[in-house]
Amino acid sequence: MLTSIPRYTMVEVTVTPQSSLADRPVQIRVRGLSPSQLVTLRASLTDEQGERFQARAFFRADEAGEVDPRLHAALGGSYTGVWPMGLFWFLQPDTLFRRLVKRDVAGSPFLVRLEVFDGLCLLTAPQDQPLASCEAERWYVGPGVQRVPIREGRVRGALFLPPGPGPFPGVIDLFGGAGGLIEFRAGLLASRGFTVLALAFFAYDDLPRTLVQLDLEYFEEAAELLLRHPKVRGPGLGVVSVSKGAEVALAMATFLPQVVATVWINGTAFLYGNPLVYKDVHIPPIPYLSERIVLTEVGALDNSAVFADPRDPAYSASAIPTEKIQGKVLFVVGEADRSLNSKLFAELAMARMSPASCRLLSYPGAGHLIEPPSSPLCSISSIRGSPRPLLWGGEAQAHAKAQEHSWQEIIQFLELHLGPAATMKL
Repeated sequence: MLTSIPRYTMVEVTVTPQSSLADRPVQIRVRGLSPSQLVTLRASLTDEQGERFQARAFFRADEAGEVDPRLHAALGGSYTGVWPMGLFWFLQPDTLFRRLVKRDVAGSPFLVRLEVFDGLCLLTAPQDQPLASCEAERWYVGPGVQRVPIREGRVRGALFLPPGPGPFPGVIDLFGGAGGLIEFRAGLLASRGFTVLALAFFAYDDLPRTLVQLDLEYFEEAAELLLRHPKVRGPGLGVVSVSKGAEVALAMATFLPQVVATVWINGTAFLYGNPLVYKDVHIPPIPYLSERIVLTEVGALDNSAVFADPRDPAYSASAIPTEKIQGKVLFVVGEADRSLNSKLFAELAMARMSPASCRLLSYPGAGHLIEPPSSPLCSISSIRGSPRPLLWGGEAQAHAKAQEHSWQEIIQFLELHLGPAATMKL
């Protein structure tokens, strides 16, 4: 007697390429299903701290028994509609308020497990067996990129060098008010052919544990160190920055002639909380109005009202004098930023500048943490130094589109003003 083999034994899920840079798209395909079969596709990864992130989407197979997220709309799940990279872009933590950040940038990839389950699978128990599965490697450095720890003079950070003799355009990469050293964006930029210094400025190694003042001479020392490197093509360099780092970057563009191309992502245009000192320059800060913190319904801190209105004439001395900027600035704004009114700050900075020296990219629905497209939206997360999680804002689909578009614009901006970078594939 012949026994029929169940259709699902032939199910296959593939991801192409299996190994890729985290900011590059991949193709997911499921084959071997029954026509119109309802299935759940799940992506999951575990970060270096043991936190699991998951996304799932519900599909019906086409007449050929296939599911292709590039062509087929997700009917429900972590997202709906046609999103070729939706299973990566809409990952969410199992534990609330955790942010997906690659820490060991050069040593290992994120391993993303892709699984297909029969029917509607809202929760996945350990005993639930997938019809098929595969694994994707998502790297934050390309082949041959070197990471070199930097501990020279006062400067602390990590230098990412593309393969080959160079020289390459030089970029300093700055993050914000949590301090420490964050390297994932630097690794991805180096994989695009830039020599990148991921620069710490507090709460790292022997740097001050808290940010007391912005000593611009420290950032000048970092710029000179980078420009001296034989793999860096001068005479100018770029800065990519977000949040408090964007405040620093705007000051660097204003006072340091080495900085010719600045990417400012959701920052300020005034000194807040800390003064800026540089040679005979002293810019006083606008104090944070901490009594205006609002507790949200989930217990997070909404800090948006903590920033006093910079248009108050009493605060004019705290403005960064952006009219002095000789280079170019790309302002990147998330209009749903709940950390601060970044669009107002961008407009105030640009009002003092020559129109030819600046450009604004403003994204409705995008939140504070606009990152490379490898990063899912983080609308609330815990950070060092805060007693409660902070509200960053953003709507998942609008934020994902903003990250995809702005990342390409940032690469093009840096190449336009620093010269072409090397090309690399993974």
